[in-house]
Amino acid sequence: MGKIKTHKATAKRFSVTGTGKVKMNHTDRRHKLGLKTSKRKMHLRRNAYLSESMAPTVKKLMPYAK
Repeated sequence: MGKIKTHKATAKRFSVTGTGKVKMNHTDRRHKLGLKTSKRKMHLRRNAYLSESMAPTVKKLMPYAK
């Protein structure tokens, strides 16, 4: 049986932590930053974790992520 291919767009956007959580970056940090407050941009810098219900879908697209 052959290997399962990793969905590369997903692999670039998400990573799996050692405990199995799916880590991601916040959106809205690319352009129009002058309209956003400093506090909002500061909070968007932090990493976020995917919800428990969406994590299995992402993990299925990245079968070899640890």
